[in-house]
Amino acid sequence: MRVYWPTTLAELARVVPTGTLAPAPVPVHAVTPALRDWYADADPRDLEEELEYVALGDAAERSLRALATDGGHRRVVVALDVPETAAAADRGSWTDAQRSQVHLQVPLLLEQVVSVHVDDAEAEADVAAALTALPAADAGDEAARERVEDVEGHELLWYDATELPLLLALG
Repeated sequence: MRVYWPTTLAELARVVPTGTLAPAPVPVHAVTPALRDWYADADPRDLEEELEYVALGDAAERSLRALATDGGHRRVVVALDVPETAAAADRGSWTDAQRSQVHLQVPLLLEQVVSVHVDDAEAEADVAAALTALPAADAGDEAARERVEDVEGHELLWYDATELPLLLALG
């Protein structure tokens, strides 16, 4: 099962040397039944790819929130392959951000990493503006919410798992 773990470059730098990225239980994003329900009207030919992209986007939004406490100006999402039985989907009614959320009952391991997705330098100004606007956006301010949504216009760059040491070295 492919999962998307929202994190930051600072967090990755701290945990990669240990080989364990996050202890269980760990919240991640994946294609869930709730996400499938959310996109019931999507074109079935492109459905799986579209669902994966949405789960990645949901994780990127959580990464933005992690930056608010961990610092930095680039969202980071790590894609990992984990056993199907490791995930427990959240139950109940879902918000947009929760539709793809699952909790893994096993730790995330460096050996499970498939790819790393990171903002490029051009996104940094929008990420910084979104971080500043986040508290007001959460309080319902529409203009602040739009500033937070602006960051979604930036595609995350794709790095193979083997490029992770280089990515961390460049910071």
